[in-house]
Amino acid sequence: MKELLPVNQNVILDIDESKEEQRTASGIIIPDSAKEKPKFAKVIAVSNIENIEIAIGDTVYYKEFSGTETEFEGKKYLVIPYDDIMAKVVETEEI
Repeated sequence: MKELLPVNQNVILDIDESKEEQRTASGIIIPDSAKEKPKFAKVIAVSNIENIEIAIGDTVYYKEFSGTETEFEGKKYLVIPYDDIMAKVVETEEI
């Protein structure tokens, strides 16, 4: 089995999108080139980083034009520098 392991303070995010066609309310199919790319993704792997604030499985918000997209064993991933992660999604209780 092969897996991607990030190096040099990089993080790998899962950006594999659903393969369903997206349509407007009037039924027009939206091509992939016109879809807005999500800026939230699940952390798949992290390199050896001191004082890291994220963990594998966390959902994070990242800079819009950051990183390099790659496809590995049929899934799409984004390899980004740790510094380009702007926030982590956390569960909170309602007051």
